[in-house]
Amino acid sequence: MDAPLTVSSSPHIHDEESIRSIMTDVCIALLFPLALGTYYFEMKALYLTLVSVLSCVVFEFLYRKALKKTNTIRDMSAVVTGMLLAFTLPVSTPYWVVVVGAFFAIVVVKQLYGGLGKNFMNPALAARAFLVVSFPAYTGIFTEPTFHEDGFSFFSTPDAISAATPLASLKQGVLPENYDLQNLLFGEIPGCIGEVSALILIIGGLWLLARRVITPRVPVSYLGTVALLTFVFSPAGVDSLQFMLYSILSGGLMLGAIFMATDYTTCPVTKRGQILYGIGCGLLTVFIRYFGKMPESVCFSILIMNTLVWMLDKAGRARRFGVRPFAFLFKKGG
Repeated sequence: MDAPLTVSSSPHIHDEESIRSIMTDVCIALLFPLALGTYYFEMKALYLTLVSVLSCVVFEFLYRKALKKTNTIRDMSAVVTGMLLAFTLPVSTPYWVVVVGAFFAIVVVKQLYGGLGKNFMNPALAARAFLVVSFPAYTGIFTEPTFHEDGFSFFSTPDAISAATPLASLKQGVLPENYDLQNLLFGEIPGCIGEVSALILIIGGLWLLARRVITPRVPVSYLGTVALLTFVFSPAGVDSLQFMLYSILSGGLMLGAIFMATDYTTCPVTKRGQILYGIGCGLLTVFIRYFGKMPESVCFSILIMNTLVWMLDKAGRARRFGVRPFAFLFKKGG
């Protein structure tokens, strides 16, 4: 007699080692921005990341242990969540705030919904949004990077000098005066630990593409939408090309487009759905940046689109001949 069919939520992995190998590849890609973040923000960046990772792993272990469920910390997903959470925070964030964020990401967002593959929001981004709303005094202070004229020291700490990010200037409709595009590419700007260098994030993304961990559909459609809208609707008196380049290289856009929006669990599985998902993230990002109170919008844009993945997957399915797009929305009694 044939074995019964097992139906489960995504990600649909047949090899027991596949989830761990995928998460390991993501960790390797994240080591690039972690190394640069540690160089610019001193060892505090590394310590904060370690606290975040250890907290996520411990909370996942304790939760699964308390409920007598299978131990899942070996799949490395908690490690990835911890690294991504740390990357979305300023280096000046207190450790206890990081621990609170890790608890929210693992227990509230991930485990209460059944664990990996069953959460409908990205845990790290949801925790970031929770911390921004709950502790704005800690998550909105960005430290000026250290330039190491006298060499790097493992025992030094970053100067407690807060500085405005380039995105804050763009929010006012002007180009940053103190930072050029080279600063944004190489990370010589104030910001969160993992988002200061667009170039290093692109290198990590190329690693994931080479390893076939992600596809280019979501990042390209996301970044392309932001680039098009910021070029066409640039502020009066500002060079459109310059404003567009500053917009796609500033803030957490690269980190979100490459590492957050491509999360298997919270991203559509159909090709057309992934493109619509990326476009939607881009539209919301620009809309919130232009009309919202806070300059940063990537976090909330991706979280909103996470809630619409079910609809995008339905819209992305191959349609029968004669059936109009989004017909499921117009079914009577549906």
